[in-house]
Amino acid sequence: MQDIIEGVVREVGKVLLGKDRQIRLALCALFSRGHLLIEDLPGMGKTTLSHALARVLGLDFTRVQFTSDMLPGDILGVSVFDRNAGAFSFHPGPVFTEVLLADEINRSTPKTQSALLEAMAERQVTVEGETRPLPADFFVIATQNPHTQAGTFPLPESQLDRFLMRIEIGYPDQAAERAILAGGGNAVTVESLATRLSREQLHRIQHEAARTGASAQLLDYVQRLVAFSRGAPGFAQGLSPRGALALMAAARTWAYMEARTHVVPEDVQAVLSAVTAHRLRAAGDFVGDGRALAQRLLREVDVFD
Repeated sequence: MQDIIEGVVREVGKVLLGKDRQIRLALCALFSRGHLLIEDLPGMGKTTLSHALARVLGLDFTRVQFTSDMLPGDILGVSVFDRNAGAFSFHPGPVFTEVLLADEINRSTPKTQSALLEAMAERQVTVEGETRPLPADFFVIATQNPHTQAGTFPLPESQLDRFLMRIEIGYPDQAAERAILAGGGNAVTVESLATRLSREQLHRIQHEAARTGASAQLLDYVQRLVAFSRGAPGFAQGLSPRGALALMAAARTWAYMEARTHVVPEDVQAVLSAVTAHRLRAAGDFVGDGRALAQRLLREVDVFD
């Protein structure tokens, strides 16, 4: 399956040049049955990555542009009275899809943001007292602008915790940007990308990745990372059990993507910042954000006790 995964990375890389690591992390979130948050400046390729993933994976795709005047019903759906039938009929919202792109999610109010909580946690939505299942491959990719930009509402911790990973696209390197500028009207479009993964192959990858082995020593290392985040000065809050499970799930998938049958410390380290940075908060005199705290975990926690 690793050859197929590499084919997916190459295909998506045709429209997101020089960003193989970001593509791999996004695939890792999907293969781990998690959700993905992409935070970066406008125009960095967040929407392109989301659309390209859905295209190459052959999944149904719906994009919702979040705005400050959106209501939960705009996402979940509403019941409308049918005069002919003399009864209310439910009109499903855009959440009933396989890949949902919640574009600029932090431009909407907390009330609207919370509409996705149940969907992301349980792959179902409850509207007007009735619970409706979502597709088995339901996957949320949310993008958000930096909080320093105007018109944004910070995502609450409970919402952030529903995302397995948070990544950044970042500026392209010089070679990739030169190729982008030289491409002009001949640049590859998302619509021209080929499907490289079937649903059966996706489910097989998800199943096999979750069964990747982890030794007792590897679990000891993860527990030391978690314990350090909970007890060391500078951490306002440590990783929860859900955060620890997310770290292990992503590490197992990363190992599988690297064609390993067992997780090694390098797998944990490869995904640690993406999994933990949005879950960590600084306290006291520590200068830095969650990303700096994640880097501190990598520096100060020994692999071997």
